[in-house]
Amino acid sequence: MAIISEKISGKNILVLIESSNLKSAEYHTDDKTLTVEFKNGVKYEYEAVPWNLFTKFRMTESQGSFFNKNIARSFEYTKIEEDEEG
Repeated sequence: MAIISEKISGKNILVLIESSNLKSAEYHTDDKTLTVEFKNGVKYEYEAVPWNLFTKFRMTESQGSFFNKNIARSFEYTKIEEDEEG
């Protein structure tokens, strides 16, 4: 498991992840939201994720494991519904 690529676009940081469960994560530095896309295509947005925690998530050996232990159940989240699907 590893970060495949990282792209910084303005105040957003998008990382593509090689993981059994995670596909990508996008961090919005202005409002500290973290949008995570899973391999099954489902996206969730996590609120008020501190910058230092996102940095640790990016640097860890297993993003999936770190996410499950430190982010998934620790922050308020919303499922993002895709408008173009359905």
